[in-house]
Amino acid sequence: MQDLAGKVAVVTGAASGIGLALATRFAEEGAAVVLADIEAEPLAIAEAGLRQKGARTLAVRTNVLADADVEALADAAYRAFGAVHILCNNAGVSGGAGVPIWEAPQADFDWVFGVNFHGVLRGIRAFVPRMIAGGEEGHIVNTASAAGLLTGADAYSISKHAVVCLTEGLYKQFRLMNLKLSASVLCPGWVNTQILDAERNRPAEFGPARTADLPAEARQRRAVVESLLRQGFPPEEVAAQVVDAIKNDTFYIFPMQDYIWQAVRQRFEGVINRTNPVATGPLR
Repeated sequence: MQDLAGKVAVVTGAASGIGLALATRFAEEGAAVVLADIEAEPLAIAEAGLRQKGARTLAVRTNVLADADVEALADAAYRAFGAVHILCNNAGVSGGAGVPIWEAPQADFDWVFGVNFHGVLRGIRAFVPRMIAGGEEGHIVNTASAAGLLTGADAYSISKHAVVCLTEGLYKQFRLMNLKLSASVLCPGWVNTQILDAERNRPAEFGPARTADLPAEARQRRAVVESLLRQGFPPEEVAAQVVDAIKNDTFYIFPMQDYIWQAVRQRFEGVINRTNPVATGPLR
């Protein structure tokens, strides 16, 4: 898909961070953009900003935890533009880290997996059949994380491993079926976003936000992560790599810091050499 002009792109988690950068870059490339996010007011602001620049847009408040919402998003996109060529399943939340896995609340896993993995799966199920039926070229980009290539016994890391696995399988199925669709998995390292504040959108059924009552050591770790995020890649740089991957049909998108890339290499070398995993840093 060398030319995105005239195409239609759908982006979840589009009100801020990587999602907003993706929506902006697609609009700059001449595509119509459907922005989806759970936060209605930031979503409206994001859409207004793109429209002021002359973009063709549609904003649809979407909770990726709900089958009906994601199906409604697909309905709205096709009703407005008649086709979808690019789908970025980008909505994601952080959570579940900092305690031994046997102490982590089940609600953390239900919420984090519900958004990070099942949100991606819902997007695939709602859009891919319609994209196949449309008969045009298309591309799916699923947002995972460098955490999906490393090791972590927490809900976030495990959910991102699942997204990597899902997307690799999706890519292979597209090839085996000789479809006009392709896929990429986005595995960023530190990016300057507000992902640590994701619990502001945690539904009540998954219990209260856990950031308010963190123990001292967990608060210190959070402060370190916040600093690393602030020093991370601009979301616009990540979006540029995604567009390049779509145009060149590149599966793995790895905007990550050198030391994270080295950790990824070391992990896979360990797998190949069948060496035991190395524990680094205190858990508590």
